[in-house]
Amino acid sequence: MGGVWIGIAFLLGLGARQLGLPPLVGYLAAGFVLYGSDADLGNVLDLFSSLGITLLLFTIGLKLRIDTMAQPRVWGVASLHMAGSTLLLGAILYAVGRAELVPLSAIDPATALLLGFALSFSSTVYGVKVLEDKGDMASTYGRMAIGILIAQDVAAVFYLGISTGKVPPLSALLLLAALFPLRWLLMRIMDRTGHEELLILFGMSVALGGAQLFDQFGIKGDLGALVFGFMLASHRWSPRLAKALLGFKDLFLVGFFLTIGLKGAPTADTVLLGLLLVLLLPLKFGLFFWLLARFRLRARTAFLGALNLSNYSEFGLIVAAVAASNGLIDNEWLTTIAVALALSFVIAAPLNTHGHRIYDRFRARLLRHQHPERLPDEAEIDPGDATVLIFGMGRVGTGAYELLHRSRGKRVLGVDMVPEVIELHRKAGRNVIRASAMDADFWPRLRLDGTHLKLVMLAMPLCDENCYAASQLIRYGYTGRIAALATFEEDVQRLKDEGVHSVFNLYAEAGAGFAEDAATGGRPLEVPEPQ
Repeated sequence: MGGVWIGIAFLLGLGARQLGLPPLVGYLAAGFVLYGSDADLGNVLDLFSSLGITLLLFTIGLKLRIDTMAQPRVWGVASLHMAGSTLLLGAILYAVGRAELVPLSAIDPATALLLGFALSFSSTVYGVKVLEDKGDMASTYGRMAIGILIAQDVAAVFYLGISTGKVPPLSALLLLAALFPLRWLLMRIMDRTGHEELLILFGMSVALGGAQLFDQFGIKGDLGALVFGFMLASHRWSPRLAKALLGFKDLFLVGFFLTIGLKGAPTADTVLLGLLLVLLLPLKFGLFFWLLARFRLRARTAFLGALNLSNYSEFGLIVAAVAASNGLIDNEWLTTIAVALALSFVIAAPLNTHGHRIYDRFRARLLRHQHPERLPDEAEIDPGDATVLIFGMGRVGTGAYELLHRSRGKRVLGVDMVPEVIELHRKAGRNVIRASAMDADFWPRLRLDGTHLKLVMLAMPLCDENCYAASQLIRYGYTGRIAALATFEEDVQRLKDEGVHSVFNLYAEAGAGFAEDAATGGRPLEVPEPQ
């Protein structure tokens, strides 16, 4: 039977992708199909689901930074939104129940507030997956969204512990005290694992072991995986470990989404109520946007962050399941929330995919809600006496910087969006600023008139990023030369259509350069003229 459910998950996941939706929507549908066929999957999916959530929280912990979580705009927005949306959604559900608009809506105020609390969460699984697919994990709005999601997850774990009677005993304090020397030991072991399969085994051992250890002390195990990931976040190899675990995490999460569909088959009543819950998502988005803007985040950051968070959560479904098991809500609410969860993903997928373009379209209106005080990183950007501007300070961008600056004496300015990358470059003496080429508000702040700029190099990994940057350069009056990287042959013409003067096909031309260097021993290769 295992091969059947894997095949069904693959086919429906592939179908969802062909429709421009994330594959996880197909996995949810596969769960409903399997439920309708009375498939007996045993404990396999439960194991996959548990492993997927544990690895997800562990990898999130690997990317957490204390400075991000300590910001009032993270925990402040998370707590205020949870309180506000619980009251707002609960009040609406109670009013719908009093009006008897839908069959399942006969609920008292306490039940309405409990459902509002369950619906206040945003999906960590979906939010992180969307950010990873878009390459926005390190962006300002991405880091902010992850921080808010983690704060919500901690609240969910706390609720689950209290509702199930698992109040941490006093011995849990001993566990917290032991984490400090344990962190030192784990960091030393990680130093010796190398970069290959031992690093993967080490990461999975720490994630699963941390979860089990917290369980033994009466604390939710998933929180243990998150804490142990956070303990290793400062290690130089933590990004490599997170990347190595990515495939395992994605595979196991397929089981998680299938189990959501297996909670029960949708009926006409649950679908109707699920649609009603989906209609409430704009309220959730509006509250997120307003709070983020009040905490002095730019309109673009607030918009994209709110868009990423405007969905329903798997943790909300878990909260509802615990409430149902305690007799606080009807079991049919589980299927209703599962339907609303799936539909929220379907709606959120295209909105997040085209989030930058949607913001560009409504930018003027959204800017009206921006806080009047500008943050320090929103000041005008003056390239100064730089003659070359390089977007994307990865390996290729860094190599170009060094060649132009040291060998040819050019005045170069680098641009990157990852704080850790910028810090390393500045320590090496390079002139690098923090900005995102996909930030629509960056380009009006960049002074292009009256500057010394003669060349802009677009060395970002995604063709969409390079195309967007080229179009914005021309839009804001840059008249110098533009060069860009391309990974695939079909991207070359796209870049030229956007006004790029020269395109470097990374793989094709790197191979030619490698052959030239090998054939000549580092000397320029002389190619005879054709006879």
